[in-house]
Amino acid sequence: MLDPRLCRSFLAVAETRSFTAAARRLGVGQPTISQHIRRLETEAGGLLFARDTHAVDLTARGQAMLGFAQTIVDTEERAARHFRGAQVRGRVRFGVSEDFALGELPEILRRLRESHPLVDVELHVELSDVLARRIADGRLDLVLGKRRPGAAGPGRLLRREPLVWIGSAATELLPGQPVPLVQYPMPSVTRQLAVETLERAGLEWRAACLTSSLTGLRAAAAAGLGVTVHARSLVPADLVELPAELGLPDPGDVDFILLSRDGSEGPVAALAEFVVARIGSASSFES
Repeated sequence: MLDPRLCRSFLAVAETRSFTAAARRLGVGQPTISQHIRRLETEAGGLLFARDTHAVDLTARGQAMLGFAQTIVDTEERAARHFRGAQVRGRVRFGVSEDFALGELPEILRRLRESHPLVDVELHVELSDVLARRIADGRLDLVLGKRRPGAAGPGRLLRREPLVWIGSAATELLPGQPVPLVQYPMPSVTRQLAVETLERAGLEWRAACLTSSLTGLRAAAAAGLGVTVHARSLVPADLVELPAELGLPDPGDVDFILLSRDGSEGPVAALAEFVVARIGSASSFES
């Protein structure tokens, strides 16, 4: 039987395509992940990943390992739930920044359903600042959102992520012309950071498109209406990170945070556990 710990590390690397990101997700050091993969490769009789300085890809043996590793991890979790006894049940009012809704959210909810089938989720997808106000008013139980790096406030820091400029693969910027921005309405963390970055660099900008949804943002950027700033790990599949040759300034980082109401337990704590495991390692802000 393959060690479930090794399988968890393998699945994290397979999903993130990065040993560093896998270590961050599981809350361990990168040497631990590398050691786990070497041990699993020894047991599997060959390489599971083809890796160089730019990419980490699954080998044919690694592709075959995916199903076995997932089955082992799921079986261990089912056994743990069975012998723990009481099942968690109830409803969670869960707020999610739209960036995550098309990326990390489906896997988080899948794992919650498999582990706690009696937990119901009331899902709210909105801008991060809007969700933060709602949980402060008692209208939500848990929020996965974004915040300016180092900003004061309650919440648990899950991960600090680089921001990048994104657009269509054919994006061109005209010298001397304002940078065309595709933007969310205010309040939007990434919109604020994009505008501040351009203004600090002395670059003019114009609002080429304003949209309240990620679907609209993707459509406008893919059509070449303008560019926008996005967390690197959440870049939509139909858009690309724009090259430095376009002359856009570095937009810096953004924090991924988890907010929960005071005294959260039961279904809220169960969902929070899966969010932390999927998005990042454990760290915290002071209230």
